[in-house]
Amino acid sequence: MHIQINTDHNIQGYESVATAARAAVEAALQRFSARITRVEVHVGDENGSKRGGEDKRCMMEARLEGHSPVAVTHHAETVVQAIDGAADRLVHVLEHLFGRLHDHRNHPASAEVN
Repeated sequence: MHIQINTDHNIQGYESVATAARAAVEAALQRFSARITRVEVHVGDENGSKRGGEDKRCMMEARLEGHSPVAVTHHAETVVQAIDGAADRLVHVLEHLFGRLHDHRNHPASAEVN
């Protein structure tokens, strides 16, 4: 699983952000890593230098083998909270997706029930 980190020009300390993002993605998506080819992480500060509430944004897109990519976004007060929230959301989406696929394979719609 390849992890690509992107930040906008308002984010300070790229290396620390990249380290936090990589650690969060690897920890959260470890059990799905065989099915994910790439994860793109986009971190930004929507208000720039202005102070505000939940203006830090993290968008994560997972590219899956044999499936369309899935993406999530999370807003928070800090960059780390935004990254962690997006990772949690991505786990939830992947659990739902892979759970549905597993259920579909085990219970095909064409099977008749007697």
